[in-house]
Amino acid sequence: MSSARMNKIGWPMVALGELLKRVKRRELVEPSKTYDVLGAHWYAKGLYTKHSKPGSQIRAKDVYRVEQGDFVYNRLFAWKGSFAIATQENDGCHVSNEFPCFVVDRERLDGQYLWYYFSRASAWNEALGLSSGGTPTSRNRLKEARLLAMHIPLPPLAEQRRIVARIEELAAKVEAAQALRQQAVEEAERLVGCALEQIILSSEGLWNSASISQVAEVNPSRQGWDPPSSSDMVSFVPMRAVDDLTGTILWPETSKYEDVKSGYKWFVDGDVIFARITPCMQNGKAAIARDLVNGVGFGSTEFIVIRPGPEVSSEWIHAIVRLRGFRKEATEHFKGTAGQQRVPPDFVKRKVVPVPPIPEQRRIVAYLDDLQAKVDAVKQHQAATTAALDALLPSILDRAFRGEL
Repeated sequence: MSSARMNKIGWPMVALGELLKRVKRRELVEPSKTYDVLGAHWYAKGLYTKHSKPGSQIRAKDVYRVEQGDFVYNRLFAWKGSFAIATQENDGCHVSNEFPCFVVDRERLDGQYLWYYFSRASAWNEALGLSSGGTPTSRNRLKEARLLAMHIPLPPLAEQRRIVARIEELAAKVEAAQALRQQAVEEAERLVGCALEQIILSSEGLWNSASISQVAEVNPSRQGWDPPSSSDMVSFVPMRAVDDLTGTILWPETSKYEDVKSGYKWFVDGDVIFARITPCMQNGKAAIARDLVNGVGFGSTEFIVIRPGPEVSSEWIHAIVRLRGFRKEATEHFKGTAGQQRVPPDFVKRKVVPVPPIPEQRRIVAYLDDLQAKVDAVKQHQAATTAALDALLPSILDRAFRGEL
């Protein structure tokens, strides 16, 4: 044991240079051989296969083989927590020379203990302070000598393993709690749609039905429309501006009319825009156009525009096209190749939907809005508890290395 200083709880603070041995399993790149090249996730989230390619496509002359149990880090992003212990899955893969590899002295140091130590923000900040380079952050490098000069608390090996087991026990509980909260949020999100489906089912035979084209215009023509002047500003709604969870336009943009009048989908206040392309359609990207600049908007050609007639409200059409059943049936009518499949406008035109009287539509929508407000309250509560859970694991790790677990 080195004559290292002790920390506050009596554990020796030992330089990593005493516990790690640099290893270079250098291999010359062969053009005909395929290499699985690894990267390291930020925030100590482990190694991953960045790409698998033949040597003929690798610019470097050599790569370095990784073996299970190696301690590996990315010189460039040590300050972002790019530290990892190689797993069985990583065994035999390769890294570039920006990823130094070390063999852990297993008689003194448990690899998982070391990985958890470098899973803390305080360790990343220390790495940042020891890094040097051309720019303050993105080109900073933590050189091996400085890494090996860092000191870590080193209790007996049995205590290290007890700490690792305790961290993993608590982390599993945190993960289980997070999964339950995510499940609660997803179930809450489905509640409004399920409520409408149940209302429609229970009212079967009591309301009129009609195809959407009988009660609304689908992709209406601009004929007879009085356009703004070329320099007037209008709303612009790219696909990313529509939030699939809330079904609203959350991030509208503005553009000059002359810049968007051609090549984009046209709509006005009160129209419903419905994403027709996968996966946006399945995710529920549909919204009512409201508060458009000068009352007019333009957006992605991947929207189908539905303009309600006097028998249906915008809110009713919007609720219908966001139903899971509607979207599921729409997928059965997709046209195009995988990854570029689209709902044809004819499906929307021909789709038969329930058409209750306008007062009944308003009553149902008001009920759904009230239900949505309650769902939103649940989601806000879950978000707060999720944030608290997210803070638990860093706290657990800090306590572990203070000897408090």
